[in-house]
This record gives sequence, C-alpha cells and structure tokens, in this order.
Amino acid sequence: MATIVLSKQRKKRLEQAHPWVFASEVDRMEGEAVPGSLVDVANHQGRYLATGYYNPKSQIIVRVVSYSPLAEMDEEFFVKRLEACRQHRLRFLDDTNACRMVYGEADFLPGLIVDKFDDVLVVQLLTLGMDRCREALVAALVRVFAPRGIYERSDVSVRELEGLEQRTGVLYGDCPRHVPITENGLRFDVDIVEGQKTGYFFDQRENRASIAKLMRGWGGRSGIELRDVEGEDGAVVVSPVNANGKVVTFPYWDGATVLECFSHTGSFTLNACKYGAKKVTCLDISEHAIESARQNVELNGFTDRVEFVVADAFDYLRQQVRGLDERKDRAAAAQGEGKKVDTSKKLASEGRTWDVVILDPPAFAKTKGAVKGACRGYKDINLHGMKLVNEGGYLVTASCSYHMRPDLFLETIQEAAVDAGKVLRLVEWRGAGKDHPQILGVDEGHYLKFAIFEVRSKNEV
Repeated sequence: MATIVLSKQRKKRLEQAHPWVFASEVDRMEGEAVPGSLVDVANHQGRYLATGYYNPKSQIIVRVVSYSPLAEMDEEFFVKRLEACRQHRLRFLDDTNACRMVYGEADFLPGLIVDKFDDVLVVQLLTLGMDRCREALVAALVRVFAPRGIYERSDVSVRELEGLEQRTGVLYGDCPRHVPITENGLRFDVDIVEGQKTGYFFDQRENRASIAKLMRGWGGRSGIELRDVEGEDGAVVVSPVNANGKVVTFPYWDGATVLECFSHTGSFTLNACKYGAKKVTCLDISEHAIESARQNVELNGFTDRVEFVVADAFDYLRQQVRGLDERKDRAAAAQGEGKKVDTSKKLASEGRTWDVVILDPPAFAKTKGAVKGACRGYKDINLHGMKLVNEGGYLVTASCSYHMRPDLFLETIQEAAVDAGKVLRLVEWRGAGKDHPQILGVDEGHYLKFAIFEVRSKNEV
C-alpha cells in the first residue's frame, strides 16, 4: 500500500481526529496508488497516522476511514460500521421509522450519506473512494438493514469535483417514489425521486418539536379568558369566553398564528398544528414543495388550519412590511401626525402580522467567497421577518450554511434587529439532531444554527 507522507510545516489536524488531508499538506507519496484506493498516511518522520482513500483530483486528497491499518473497505468493513450507525440511532431516536442512518465523516464513513425512510434506504455516494465500493456497500446495507429497496440520489455537484458523474436510480429491490414516514408523531409522505437532496431533511427533527411552547397562550390577546359557565343542564364548566361574553367553541382559540417560510415539505407547519397553532401560513417558492406540504397537511388532518402560498419568501416578506408601513402611515395621518395620505386609494399590500414567524432557508453561503452576500440575505429575511412578528411574539430562524459561523449569524441578526428597532431575547439555541452527530474539532460538521427569539419593539420596553 502506498504511503502519503505529510509535510513538517502542516497543522496537526489529523492527530486531532480531523478526517481530511489536503493536497497542500502533502510532502510526497511513497509508492503508487490507484485513485479511489486506500493509502496509509504518515507524518514527516514516517510515523503511521491513519488510513484513508486517495483522490489526486480533489483538494481533499485523502479522506480518513481508519486510525489503525486497514487493508480493504470490503463488505465486512461496511457491515461493522453500519451496525454501529444503527445502534447509535436505536439508542437516541424513538417515535420514528425514519432518520439519517449514516452521516459521512461523523460516522467514520466519509463521502457516504444514508437516509432511512421506513423500509427504503436512500444513499448518496459523494466521493470517488466511496463510489468504488458501491457493490460491497450495497451488500452490507442489505445485510444490516434488510431493506425493501435502496435508491441512489447521487445527483449532487460535489461529485463533479471528484471526477464523477451525477447518478440516480434503483440499486436494490423495490423503491416506490413516495414513502410514508413518521416523525414527532406526525405522518409525512416523502418523494425520494424528486424531493430535495434525499427527499427530506432530518437535521431539524428536535428543533421542529422545540416550537411546542410557542404555539399556545395567545387567546388573552384577543380578549378571551376562561370563566365558569353554567350549561343547559345547570352544571358549571370552565369555558373560554370572549370580550362580548360569548363562549368560544373553536378548539384552537388559544393558539398562535404562524408563518413558515421556505416550507419544503411543511415540516414546521405540521409541528405547529400538532402543538395547537390557530392558523398557519405555509410558504415556498416551489409549487412541488407546496404540493408536498399540502399532501402532508391532509395526511394529518390539519387542512382547516393551513393556508398555502407559492411565492418568493423575500418578496412576500417585503410586501407584507410595505403593507404594514402603509397602515401605520394612514393611522398617523388620521391623528394629524406625519405626512398626508390619500386614503381613497386601496392599500397596495396586505400588511399581515403573525405571532410566530419561522425562517428555515436553504444555504445562502456554499463557499467562503459567498459569505458576504449570504450575510445580506440573512439580514434581509430576518429584518423583514421580525417586523412581521406581533409584539412579544417569536422569531424562529435558522442557517444551514457552514461558512456562516455562529457568531457571524448572531451578529447579522443583531444588525437586523437594530435596523428594525427591535429588542431580541434569545430563548433557544440549537444545532442538528442526534442522527447528525458531530466530531469535536471537525468544524465542517457544525453547520446548522437554530435560534428562537422573543421580539419586542424598543419603544414598548
């Protein structure tokens, strides 16, 4: 087996369990290696450090798979690693038949993603070294999970950086396009063929459930309170009563109004409804995504509480803020304050507000060079989003851009709050779920940032 000898001047990241060796860290290769095959890695003194697979076409020239000598990534190797992945998920996840079963480097299987949707597995082979092992991998997946089918979704551009073509299709068994799953006690129908990435995003599982406390406790703002009410049979029961003294029969009278932007399959919408939301606006730019969300809402019996909007989230948020500003200008003019307004003209925009606004956008910064533009994007949606939160309501916001570091994300949101005249109180800060473990020292795996803020106006504090 060939050996990659590292330069003396490099940073000792490999000794700290980072699984990548960059081409710039290599001093020389001793022996010859076929691209995609295993090589040993040694320091400049010749001391063995790790074994990984090699690709001279990639900036990441070696991806480590073992810190002890390994002759081959064969079926038995994959069986052992996959069984460890299975045991981890069995320990930490319940109330679900679906999860991320293999999370690349964090599960010591770099370049491999495996998502389990009930009895169907969806895999992504992202690197040359993993692609060369597809037969042994598929055999091992069948042995460990006994799936109904295995479907490949290697239709990602990162494969091209490895010198590979994008691929999709059935690798084993029977793979229906739509697979039913359960998460947080909710039912979803996942499109494994046309859905984004592998069809569903598992990393926000626990974060979706964390909005439960935000969904109730809003009835009092509408003048509804619980009172003793005498029924027709003379029995006294505690019932919700509005300001006019009438009993409120709507069961979700105490629920929040919610706006979910970038909804994809409607996962936050479903969790909001489960925990008692009164009304949810579910928005995505993709008609396919909204149709998927609509089907999932119907599956769970929430149709009467959800409205669907196909629109660009940036444009929609700005439009609502414009309408809100127009209403404020008219109110000020009516009181003899501010500039005169022609009230004969109809309002150009709706100007709606919500108790909870949820922003879960796709990655805005996929490269380091895109960070500056991403900051503008995150500031824009959070600025307009928090303006549409009712006083004392909540902004739920996330970023899945690795290059948008946590401190920069919070700084960007703070800048938006200053411009919006808002005071934010951070009440929740989270990362990815338990089926997305993180190796300490591998910052590239710490990509997801999720926050819940209470939103107050400065002039109201």
